[in-house]
Amino acid sequence: MTDTQIFEPDGRAIPFVDEGDGPVKLVLIPEPGEGRDALAVVAHYLAEEAGFHVVRIGYRPGGDPLSLADRAADVIAVIDSLGFDHTWIGGHGFGGTVARTIVADHHDRANGLLLLGVEDEDIALAPAIPVLIVQGADDQMNDAANGVALQATAPERASLKTLDGAGHLFPLTHVFDTAVAVEEYLDWD
Repeated sequence: MTDTQIFEPDGRAIPFVDEGDGPVKLVLIPEPGEGRDALAVVAHYLAEEAGFHVVRIGYRPGGDPLSLADRAADVIAVIDSLGFDHTWIGGHGFGGTVARTIVADHHDRANGLLLLGVEDEDIALAPAIPVLIVQGADDQMNDAANGVALQATAPERASLKTLDGAGHLFPLTHVFDTAVAVEEYLDWD
């Protein structure tokens, strides 16, 4: 796997991992806490096997709670530093909520939105942006019904994949199923 780098705009220490160099660019934002590494193997698969350029962006250290806007600004700062004009933006759990915030506020920068385990948050999907929702059927933290409800708000451009037998950390426990769902959807063109 690739080492974590630190980007420090304005004294903010934002960790990120940059893997691959393929034409499909994907930014992933993890679930904080114990789920923070759940996207590592999926990202590595997408970079090495699918040929994607994947950047995982973490959270600044420290005890001060940050707003969604601050977390989104951190992600945009890293994206800008890497020179990405457009990219798929996605996340797992709370990371998906951050991704939804970014795409809602910066839809001109997003090729699409990837949500892994949708939280029940009132953030509308940005217009005209394709969305892939992947849910664990047995997710006890983010009920699979959240993904179904969100997909119903934009059925013409939002696709839903439910992984049977998968709980909240499905990107870690169902790595291949998660990676293949992402690869097939993002690499369809």
